[in-house]
Amino acid sequence: MISPSLPAELKAALDAKLQGLSRNETAARSALISKTYRDGGGSGTIKSETDALAYALARMPATYAAIAASLNALCEVRPDFAPTTLLDVGAGPGTASWAAAEAFSSLRSFALLDDNAALRTLAHDLAGGSARLTDLKYREGDASALLAQAEPADLVVASYMIGELGEAARTALAELAWSKTRDTLLIVEPGTPAGTARILALRRQLVAAGAHVVAPCPHDGPCPLSAPDWCHFTQRLPRSRAHMQLKDADVPFEDEKFAYVALTRTPGTIHPARVLAQPILSKAEISARLCTTDGLVVARIPHRVKADYARARRWRWGDAVMDES
Repeated sequence: MISPSLPAELKAALDAKLQGLSRNETAARSALISKTYRDGGGSGTIKSETDALAYALARMPATYAAIAASLNALCEVRPDFAPTTLLDVGAGPGTASWAAAEAFSSLRSFALLDDNAALRTLAHDLAGGSARLTDLKYREGDASALLAQAEPADLVVASYMIGELGEAARTALAELAWSKTRDTLLIVEPGTPAGTARILALRRQLVAAGAHVVAPCPHDGPCPLSAPDWCHFTQRLPRSRAHMQLKDADVPFEDEKFAYVALTRTPGTIHPARVLAQPILSKAEISARLCTTDGLVVARIPHRVKADYARARRWRWGDAVMDES
């Protein structure tokens, strides 16, 4: 399991880049970029080195934490998965590549694709101090065009990028990304109803094309949740002092809501249930909402069944557990 915190090498590289920059200017740019993303915009507002660094300082920790949690879920269900090649689509400053490098010591090749020149430059600068990522290959241009030319990879990741595309473009990108996936495709989006809807649409599309869901779902069937509910998870991460100053924050942590799906070409043999919300603990029982191979289940574990109760007390939102259906 990898930590939700940025790797020490990445923290050091970001701190070094921050030296000499105006904190007020960086904070102002960060606020504008964050608002653009919240309003459904993309990376088009990131045009300069200051913009790219402001984005990385404000969003990279949370994005990294969400991707790390998604990769941890993948590894829990596929402990034998040992990819050697990574294709990072819409790579930005390289966040997913850093997380994958932490998750898989087997990775030897990192190919990154993005159309933002400022983020590409920052990604190279940040990777310069990493023994694993120093030789990453980063191509700048339209993601779909570059993806069409890319070599297939064992692991393909598209994180926090499909929301920038229209429906037709998302469908085409998903088909193309799957065609470049030798083994596993991971898609991560913000944990909003709209982000989950995008994930589910691509999930349906790719399952119809022969993909199998590894996580978070314990099955390949339709999502059993219905509006206003939606499938998402949360990852708590620590804030650095610079991160707190940039966001004018008072608490030393934040909770990133995210949605994800990991799809593979080979059906899995392990199909654990997934905890869909923080379990409710009382003196009499623990109540937990689970997605299982048979659909939604509310598991109730009575206090009198000591071993099961003790096990269920360790459950957290997003955990994989043995199917309780």
